[in-house]
Amino acid sequence: MRASRLVSILLLLQTRGRMTAQALAERLEVSVRTIYRDVESLHAAGIPLYGDAGPKGGYQLLDGYRTRLTGLTPDEAESLFLAGLPGPAAELGLGAVVTAAQLKLMAALPVELRDRADRIQQRFHLDAPTWYRDLEPVTHLPAVADAVWNERPLQVRYRRWKAPQEVDRRLEPYGLVVKAGRWYLVARSGEQVRTYRVSQILRLRPLPERFARPADFDLAAYWQTYLAEFEARLRRGEAVVRLSPDGLRLLANLMTPGVVAAAKASAEPADEEGWTRATVPIESIDHAVGEFLRLGADVEVISPPELRRQVLATAERLVLLYRGEQDD
Repeated sequence: MRASRLVSILLLLQTRGRMTAQALAERLEVSVRTIYRDVESLHAAGIPLYGDAGPKGGYQLLDGYRTRLTGLTPDEAESLFLAGLPGPAAELGLGAVVTAAQLKLMAALPVELRDRADRIQQRFHLDAPTWYRDLEPVTHLPAVADAVWNERPLQVRYRRWKAPQEVDRRLEPYGLVVKAGRWYLVARSGEQVRTYRVSQILRLRPLPERFARPADFDLAAYWQTYLAEFEARLRRGEAVVRLSPDGLRLLANLMTPGVVAAAKASAEPADEEGWTRATVPIESIDHAVGEFLRLGADVEVISPPELRRQVLATAERLVLLYRGEQDD
C-alpha cells in the first residue's frame, strides 16, 4: 500500500508539477504528516524531489525527471475498460480513436491482465441514456468540443423554452457534460456561466479569437451545484398527500430523487391501514396533476385545494369516459 502511494506521489508531481503537501494529502486521502514521511523516503531513495516553503511553495521534481513506474495493477487495468467512453466518444467523432487506444492498451498489457480486461468487457456494459428516449441529434457537438478544447468562443443561435425562443449568444465554452445520454455545454455568456443543451444549438460559428478559461474553474463542482439549484428552482410549491404502502414504494420509480427524499423525510403514519402522510415539492399545479395520477388510487391529495380539485375533476372525467365505453 505504501509503495503504491509513493508511486502515486511521483506520478502526480510528474503530471501536475508543483503540489503542496496539503494538496497531495487530500488527493491520496492521507494525513499531511504521512506525506512528509513519504517525501523523506523518496529523498532517501535518490529521487530528485525538492520543496519550497511559503504560500506559493510545494514539492516539485527536478526538470527533466520522469519515472517509468507506470505499471498497472489488475484492478486499474480492469477499470480502464469500464470507463463507458465508446458511446459518448463516437458522438464527439472520436469513436475510432478510443477503440484504437483500447486495442493498443490491450496489446501492451501482460497476458494475465489482458485476460482480466477482456473478461470485464464481456461481462459489463454501460448504456448511459435513460429508458424510453431516443438519442438526441447533436449535429454541432464536434465543433463545440473543438471550441472547448482550444478555448475559442462561439457565436450560436440557440432555442430555449421561454420567449423569445430563438436567441443569439456569444459563448465562451468551459466544458461539456453528458448526462443520461444528453450533452450539455457549460459556457460563459456575458458575466454569467450558464448551461446549454447542445441539441438546442440551431446554428454555430466559431470565432477566430481566443479567451482565457479561468484556471480555478472546476467543471464537476459547477455541475453538482447546477443540479442542486435546478432541482430547487423546479420544485417551488408543496403538496400534502396520503400514500398507501404501495404508493410509497412506487414513488421511488415514478418521481425524481428530490421528491422521494422529501416524502421520506416528512412521512408520518396517517391511519391504521398503513397509509402515510407526507409533504412533497411540486413544480406547478398542472404538472403535479399528471404526476400524482400516475400513482392511481394509491395517493390522495390533501392540499393545496386547487390541486385536489383538479385531480378530482380529472378522475371524474375518466369515470365518465370509461362508463360511456361500457354502455356502448
